[in-house]
Amino acid sequence: MKLVVVSAGLSVPSSTRLLADRLATAVGRLTSVDGQVVDTEVVDTEIVDPQVADTQVVETQVVELRDLAVEIAHNFTNGFPGRKLAAAIDAVTGADGLIVVTPVFSASYSGLFKSFFDVLGVSDEDALAGKPVLIAATGGTARHSLVLDHALRPLFAHLRAVVVPTGVYAASEDWGAEGLDGRIERAAGELAGLMTGLSAGTRGQQATRVTPPAQVTQVPKDGSGNNAGGSGDLGDFAVVPFEERLAALRV
Repeated sequence: MKLVVVSAGLSVPSSTRLLADRLATAVGRLTSVDGQVVDTEVVDTEIVDPQVADTQVVETQVVELRDLAVEIAHNFTNGFPGRKLAAAIDAVTGADGLIVVTPVFSASYSGLFKSFFDVLGVSDEDALAGKPVLIAATGGTARHSLVLDHALRPLFAHLRAVVVPTGVYAASEDWGAEGLDGRIERAAGELAGLMTGLSAGTRGQQATRVTPPAQVTQVPKDGSGNNAGGSGDLGDFAVVPFEERLAALRV
């Protein structure tokens, strides 16, 4: 199982990367197989040891967009990804789950963050289709916390990803304060559940309880299949019970 973290932080150290790491650690801890807590290995982009990957139940790979800024810009002008950018695209495309974290610039995601996913969408429009994604952002003030729902969530909905219900926003005053840890745990649990298929199983159980479509109960009065003279005049059209229509579709 592979978890990929996309961080668009620009500074070193970066609060965006710090939030990304805390989310990744929580997801790795909460992701379990047969009730066993698994280990998480955090590696940098393109440094994935196959032996490590084989021995870890969850492999976490971090993509730092700061290191890919030049290749992302070149991709817009020449249409081809460089070596590091191609590796990052492959990692994101092959992930079982994503954590994406951006700093807030001008009340929205950063240009670098959007550019990476623009490049990804151009290279493969189905790259994120059905993929579980946890969205998160950092900013200097809590007044930008709605960026999660007015910018990030629509972006990943457009890319047809499955965005977990809880997004995590961390303003400067949130670090060390109450509340952030709880949001991280809740969001990480939701992503871990999707990655391990628990939510898919729940959806399947719910699907079995879906009420079937209403059956046609109107019966022709003359027994001929015509409804002439009945309520809701259907003229010469016959009313076919739903069971018969369903049976006709079966091979």
